[in-house]
Amino acid sequence: MKILYYKEIEALVKELDLMPLIKEGFIAYSEGRSVVPPVGELNFDDPPGEVHIKYGYIIGEEFYVIKIASGFFNNDKLGIPNGQGMMLLFKQETGQCEAILLDDAYLTDVRTAVAGAICADLFAIEVNCIGILGTGLQARMQVQYLKDITPCRQVLVWGRNIEKMEIYQTDMAKDGFKVDLSSSPQDVAKGCNLIITTTASSEPLLTGRDILPGTHITAMGSDTITKQELGADILKISDLVIADSIAQCRERGEIFHGLKSGSIREDEIVELGSILNGSKTGRVTADQITVSDLTGVAVQDIQIAAAVYKSYEESNK
Repeated sequence: MKILYYKEIEALVKELDLMPLIKEGFIAYSEGRSVVPPVGELNFDDPPGEVHIKYGYIIGEEFYVIKIASGFFNNDKLGIPNGQGMMLLFKQETGQCEAILLDDAYLTDVRTAVAGAICADLFAIEVNCIGILGTGLQARMQVQYLKDITPCRQVLVWGRNIEKMEIYQTDMAKDGFKVDLSSSPQDVAKGCNLIITTTASSEPLLTGRDILPGTHITAMGSDTITKQELGADILKISDLVIADSIAQCRERGEIFHGLKSGSIREDEIVELGSILNGSKTGRVTADQITVSDLTGVAVQDIQIAAAVYKSYEESNK
């Protein structure tokens, strides 16, 4: 059994073309070629934190994967990253543990950013400005992974803390992005036709009246039952609502709130893998409003963990 650590994993990821692999994972999921049980979850109040356990396998592939990822929101006060975690790879044939990837949740962050880039590529029209709600790690990575998707380098960011917004502005300038600071989520929606929400908000930050025609929203902060970044009426006015997993979005994310309120019906939701394999239609016209609800599916973890380990094996032959 091999143990890989963060720095090794980070170096291997830089050599991988992950978008095709993550797309293949979503397609396998939507075609019923994977086994993905419901998400395991632990929630903590004092200090506030959450742990997600995602696991599964793609039928006919070499490994099954168990991923443990946590977010403890006071860690920054201790000088520790909020995200922690690891991925465990087991052989499907024997159940033997092949590798432990001690990635400190890095691979979860990467595969989430890749999924956001896939959605932007599929559903956003020509981007005039990238709107970001939030100032954390995903607020950075979601934008960084758009570099090969759009030539747009203009960003409008909103966050609750002005100091963190200014740090974000400085940090993203080093990556070639011109970041302006916004006074409200509504101003972001007025100025951007691609909006990415990356917060842990429990109250909607945007409503239907804020969203302009032609906007695509990638919502990825709401990954539990208690979180919500979008008013449910946004789903009602949207022309296309995409779930990474319909089964999972029944229980968490923006779609959960939309179904609960009656703003959307399940038969109006399209799964991402079904658009990727061509069996369902994506954006049709430039004035449509589209929303992707990314709650994070185990097939993403399976694909990235297996790719990293195979790359390690290749480099050590």
